[in-house]
Amino acid sequence: MNARVQPVAVAEAKAAPFATHEVRNQARPALGFNAFDDDRALSGLIATIAPWAKDKLSALGAHAGSESVQEAARLANEHEPKLLTHDRYGNRNDWVEFHPAWHQLMALAFRSEVHSLAWSTREPHGHLARAALSYLWNQIENGVGCPTGMAYAAIAGFSGKPQFNLWRERTLAADYDPRRLPIEAKRAAVIGYAMTEKQGGSDLRETQTTARFVERGAHGEIYALTGHKWFFSVPVADGFYTLARTQSGVSCLFVPRLLPDGSANRIHIQRLKDKCGNRSNASSEIEYHDTWSILVGEEGRGIAEILSHAHLTRLDFAVGSAGLMRQALSLALNHAQTRTAFGKPMSELPMQRNALADLALESEAAMLGAFRVARATDGLQTSEHERLLARVATPVMKFWNCQRAPAFTYECLQVHGGNGFIMENPMARLYREAPLNSIWEGTSNMMCMDVLRAMQRDANCRDAFVDELRASRGLNPVYDRSTDDLADRLRARYPDDGHARALVTRMAHALQAAEMLKHGDAAAAELFVKSRLGADGMQVFGGLPSTEGLGAIVERASVIHH
Repeated sequence: MNARVQPVAVAEAKAAPFATHEVRNQARPALGFNAFDDDRALSGLIATIAPWAKDKLSALGAHAGSESVQEAARLANEHEPKLLTHDRYGNRNDWVEFHPAWHQLMALAFRSEVHSLAWSTREPHGHLARAALSYLWNQIENGVGCPTGMAYAAIAGFSGKPQFNLWRERTLAADYDPRRLPIEAKRAAVIGYAMTEKQGGSDLRETQTTARFVERGAHGEIYALTGHKWFFSVPVADGFYTLARTQSGVSCLFVPRLLPDGSANRIHIQRLKDKCGNRSNASSEIEYHDTWSILVGEEGRGIAEILSHAHLTRLDFAVGSAGLMRQALSLALNHAQTRTAFGKPMSELPMQRNALADLALESEAAMLGAFRVARATDGLQTSEHERLLARVATPVMKFWNCQRAPAFTYECLQVHGGNGFIMENPMARLYREAPLNSIWEGTSNMMCMDVLRAMQRDANCRDAFVDELRASRGLNPVYDRSTDDLADRLRARYPDDGHARALVTRMAHALQAAEMLKHGDAAAAELFVKSRLGADGMQVFGGLPSTEGLGAIVERASVIHH
């Protein structure tokens, strides 16, 4: 009997050797949405403050939910940059080869004015609108956010310096031109920064690269550089801001990739960094050997010159971390809403709903806090309050959003379980990426030191921050009590900066709460204030008080509707 049945079983096994089960209850792909139109918090804010930017933002938002663009993001990180130090004949090449997906993403970002809208528009709130573009871009691919952010700051550095007019014009272009040509022959330029060195890290005063004066010419004051730079991002950019020690002290110089005659400048790439995240973007170590460069600003005032750009890069990191958090939230919400557990969608399980609502509050507050700094940046030249607020609020929000992003993405990864920890899932890429912004352009400790330094050097910075918080008084009693206490703390004198992290965290929560009360959903804002500023605040996501409004918060944050 068994002998007769066996051939049939063998035949069936051969016909379907792997048909052991049916794949069911997997989350749907997070595709087919518009990251601007479907984000009620973001689109509502723009409609109120910068409605003229709606069409640009909607166009980029559609790309964030596009399957082809998300596939390009995956490919750019899967196929990493390759260093080509020499050509096949043995000549120095000092170039980096990228996967076509990188160039596709760069072209999309630069055409979309992610780098330049603040400078190219004559509409009000240009920096806010440009911040919204960067926020959306960081929901597409984070590596490209490095060159767009550096170009954003570089344009400001070129302004008011006639010898850099052509560089400014090419960097402003809504175009991408990866060809290896002199600036005069290019449609558009990409700009990099080369600051840190092995012995100093973030302490730029320890710069050991030297600059020797050569001549004054048509291009400005020319110096020859010699030294080593430890982190040199986008090494195939068309030009680089850098620091070197001259007779007058640390000075800022600009290094073109190619010389005016079209020959290669002496920028020797030693190796590419093998980074935890940000894999699509090439970061390198380089050597200068009598490298041709142009003085920027006044000799000996290099750190001050670079810090004048740093406000913009720090703002972009606060915005970028908020954008990364928003993408992580969208992925987590999509997973929880389209996968069931214990007989219902995961998003309806009480503990999971609490965590998702908490993440939604955190994401919206991160966006609003960063965008308040962008609005202050719009008022730098026209409002003393905005100038003073920007001086202190920029490091506050850079610290907090960048500090919060790793914990936030970890919690979003938990929603996915094991599926979130495999590299095929974009959640894993975000998890590896999340810590980066906190160590670029100043670590968390440096940002907190900068906040204290700003208020100690100019009490008007402290007063501007307190005045900003007072504008929301009367909207919530918990907020009023908490910000009164914070104002007292800010007026106190401390013997050292050991308290700074706790103080700056309070400042971040207060500024976020003020923005939530002014621009957020009323119920969500009340819950944010209660959970962040109230006595029952928790350190863990998912610790919100029980309320019927949690489901509404989750629904409001959802950009992918099923």
